[in-house]
Amino acid sequence: MLTGAITGFASLIAVRLFLGLGEGAAFPAATRALASWTPETRWGFAQGITHSFARLGNALTPLLIAGLLVWGSWRESFVIVGLASLIWLCVWAWYFRDDPRKHPGITPAELADLPTGSRSDRPRVPWLRLARVMLPVTAVDFCYGWTLWLFLSWIPGFFFENYHLKLETSAMFSTGILFAGFVGDVTGGLTSDYLLRKTGSLLVARRSVMVTGFLGAFVFLIPVIVMHNLTVAAIFLSLALFSAELVVGPIWSVPMDIAPRYAGSASGMMNFGFGVAGLISPSSFGYLVDRTGSWVVPFIGSVVLLLLGAVLSSRLRPDQPFEEVRCQGNSRD
Repeated sequence: MLTGAITGFASLIAVRLFLGLGEGAAFPAATRALASWTPETRWGFAQGITHSFARLGNALTPLLIAGLLVWGSWRESFVIVGLASLIWLCVWAWYFRDDPRKHPGITPAELADLPTGSRSDRPRVPWLRLARVMLPVTAVDFCYGWTLWLFLSWIPGFFFENYHLKLETSAMFSTGILFAGFVGDVTGGLTSDYLLRKTGSLLVARRSVMVTGFLGAFVFLIPVIVMHNLTVAAIFLSLALFSAELVVGPIWSVPMDIAPRYAGSASGMMNFGFGVAGLISPSSFGYLVDRTGSWVVPFIGSVVLLLLGAVLSSRLRPDQPFEEVRCQGNSRD
């Protein structure tokens, strides 16, 4: 809401800094909650559906803001969106419980299906050991985040500047592409859980979906780079984001697989990679567009990182719980 009251660049940076501090806790905290509230065989879907609605918000916001600007200023649009978030916060705080056993609406049968080791216990977090275990996942999340930040930050500008569309038309194209990401989130989570039930292997359930997503995004970005055509760009950007979002459900399940008792901390460490990508990716993309006058060069960088993400994903070990790795290390000591 305070973004609508900024008076210059410095105040914009300050408000955005505090916005980031607030938003940064959301998904790691949600992951900790899902570790307590969701059966282990449904972790992929739970993560996928959670992130899909974030992507649905990304998809609807351009149209929403374009509509608000018809009768008000951009400042008022921030206030309206902020008020809606505040109302939701009040509803959530009233309804949610950290411990499922304390929620009046849960049944004994539902409670029996939930993990027992991650409900209300609060062990001391072994930060350094956990960070070392999570470092490969953090690297994968960086590769994924690099491409997602391009979509979130530059797709409206891509259509507006590269194809000289009106702002409203650019918003419509952006909404269609981001909606493909919404579908990809759900699909990736469902597929990961299905493979886990069919094979019983976390390696198959997590790694195969992530590798497929990275490679699919890589393949579908190629036509966008080599062809200057509005229809081709809209279709293949949608397919690329759909593929990239297949990664979300599995990768956010990996911290729960590896360290269910420390799921919040582990996912926060993983999400550090996404945050670093958010600092570098949008600004470097814009810089390269300005310097080269072309949108092709920054997309090539994304393609390279998608390939790297596929390789790194193929080496993750979600089947090795952190507690077991720690015990093995202690036994060697």
